[in-house]
Amino acid sequence: MTQQQTINARKILIALVALIAVCNSPVAFAQGLITPNYKEADIRQIVEAVAEITGKTFIIDPRVSGQKVTMISSTAMSPEAFYEAFLSVLEVHQYAAVTSGDIVKIIPNATARQYAGPIGTGSSQGPDDIVTQIVQVKNIGAAQLVPILRPLVPQYGHLVAHPGSNMLIISDRAANVRRIMTIISRIDRATDDEIEVVPLQHASAAEVVRVMTALMQQPRADGAPVTINLVADARTNSVLIGGEKTARLRLRALLAHLDTPLEDGGDTRVRYLRYADAEELAPKLQQHFTSQQTAAAGASNTVQADPVSVWADPQNNALIVSAPQKIMRSLMAVVDKLDIRRAQVLVEAIIVEVIMDSVSELGVTWAIEGSGGDAPIGVTNFPAFGNGVVQLGSALGGGDASGLIGEGLTIGIGRIADGKVSFAAILRALQGDANTNIISTPSILTTDNEEASLTVGQEVPFVSGSFANTGGAGGSVNPFTTVNRESIGVKLTITPQINEGDSLLLKISQEVSSIASSASGAVDLITNQRIIETTVIVDDGSIVVLGGLIDDVLRESDQRVPVLGSIPIIGNLFRSRKTELVKTNLMVFIRAKILRDAEQTFIETNQKYNYIRDVQLGIAGVSVPLMPNVERPTLPPLDLRIPASSAQDNEDLPE
Repeated sequence: MTQQQTINARKILIALVALIAVCNSPVAFAQGLITPNYKEADIRQIVEAVAEITGKTFIIDPRVSGQKVTMISSTAMSPEAFYEAFLSVLEVHQYAAVTSGDIVKIIPNATARQYAGPIGTGSSQGPDDIVTQIVQVKNIGAAQLVPILRPLVPQYGHLVAHPGSNMLIISDRAANVRRIMTIISRIDRATDDEIEVVPLQHASAAEVVRVMTALMQQPRADGAPVTINLVADARTNSVLIGGEKTARLRLRALLAHLDTPLEDGGDTRVRYLRYADAEELAPKLQQHFTSQQTAAAGASNTVQADPVSVWADPQNNALIVSAPQKIMRSLMAVVDKLDIRRAQVLVEAIIVEVIMDSVSELGVTWAIEGSGGDAPIGVTNFPAFGNGVVQLGSALGGGDASGLIGEGLTIGIGRIADGKVSFAAILRALQGDANTNIISTPSILTTDNEEASLTVGQEVPFVSGSFANTGGAGGSVNPFTTVNRESIGVKLTITPQINEGDSLLLKISQEVSSIASSASGAVDLITNQRIIETTVIVDDGSIVVLGGLIDDVLRESDQRVPVLGSIPIIGNLFRSRKTELVKTNLMVFIRAKILRDAEQTFIETNQKYNYIRDVQLGIAGVSVPLMPNVERPTLPPLDLRIPASSAQDNEDLPE
């Protein structure tokens, strides 16, 4: 065999081997086309075939294994089409191909969005490529689109809005991203909603908007939401209409019917007030708008316009106003701001006084009378008994000594004898403890910026002077005594001012007075006074301290007979000692609560009312049993229904 024949035989052998290999492979080649034919093949075999045909380099995630894939085609396809079919197979089996340069990573769908991929859905991207797209939204809020588009994005995808730049960030397969972008382009369109300004000539813009807003609150027959907006501009007396064109035309027609002059009454209106006082408000409005109209006429060098007349009808608490339409609208706008329900303030003062008084006394008083003398020789240590020690000695002889015995232990001994030495002695021992705990809680309710006062006490008479008139018949004497009466008790005066938020500025005058338990050395009654006048800021419902007094007084006295009182042990018979300790703790607190509506006022009233009723019924404490067949006088039960707030508008006339 020649060399040429040998070469030809080798070529034929290679061709046969190639033909046999092609016939046994699941991928058949014909003129550069591929006809895949896989049945229950391992996915890694398909990746190897795609790498061999397309020349791409693949990196397979370890989690991509063991998956059986069936891929059958009856027609031949190009390598590019074969690669797209391969990407579809990956999508069906929850895998993704992420391109990074010349390398393709095969990973599970759940982690595909965490890998760097192409930005945008250009023509070079296949429909099954994982891409990230940034969409700029122009006419609506990007955040509003997220709940609409979220169901269209698979679980492994990503959709988020960036409110600052009004953008959407989408990470998904290119085909789905293109579909979402098409939906966004149809939604993100400028509407024909515009803002129209409709000036009014006769009617009040605020009043017209109020009526038309109430009309639009009625639900539509088709259940669609109302997409029209109305705003009143009081300065130009205009109505701003925003919304769909057809709805705007309908409202403009309604405005034309409402903006007509009054048929009756001309430029005179009657305004019934709810909360404000017509007699107080009328002169202020008259002065303000008259001066305003005069200033406007002077500035424009024009003749004085129609005068403004505002007067009050006290019986109906109403204002009767005669003015041009422009001033009438301005005046009614002022009345709208002033005729409002003012908040109320409930103020409770808490006055706590704790007094501890301890007294300890021990002493001996002596009196000795010499035989045959008239004047006693006294040795006195207790001032209270110094003048009565001789009387005590006389009482020991048969007189009455009950008036000479004071508090504590009093022992008297003595001897009264004619022609002999007489003596008398008093031994007094006293120890006392007194504790006083007083809590007063006066409360008062008033309106914002209105002064209110509360006085709970008694009228106590005080002697202010006396004299005797001897000019009577027969020289008789007519004594006269003048008496002044003063209030003793608790006085509370407040002026609240509600600030912005929930704080209050309180001007407070708090006075607590009482009669002292002892009037030793005084010609009349002694009164104790505690007065606080201050201005504080307190939060709604909180408690603050206004002030107080902490007083600690210790008094010690030691009286003795010179020389004798200094003798050890025996000297105690010639001395008296007294110790007094008084501790006073006084604090005044204040608690304020804002009552902004009828419901809060009702709740506070109900609480106080039921407390007093429980006291009457004996529920809140120990009660005294009554006589048989006698009913306890009590308050009637309070109606638990909260009074409904009146919804009638300020403009409504009484029937």
